[in-house]
Amino acid sequence: MNTANLQLEGLYATLTALFGALRDKGLMQPEEIDALLAGVETRLACDPNRPRELRDANIDAICFPARFLRVALAGGAVGKDVPFSELAARVGRGKPERD
Repeated sequence: MNTANLQLEGLYATLTALFGALRDKGLMQPEEIDALLAGVETRLACDPNRPRELRDANIDAICFPARFLRVALAGGAVGKDVPFSELAARVGRGKPERD
């Protein structure tokens, strides 16, 4: 496996913990966090300056971090130590269909 992928896995776990702490301390409501991440995902997916020849798989890769964090912080994962691989699989199963 590419070392950068392992580093990103650690970064996603760290960001999940950070957002979880913000939620648990009442600094951000779960709905606010989800809306923030949904907005990030939308902006990433719809960037008008992105080259048109970029494949859907590349767009999915760009959106993966926001999607991962949304899944990791969703009600089903709160309070559970869900492995990265399971969360990543959930992201893959839940990604939006493209036209």
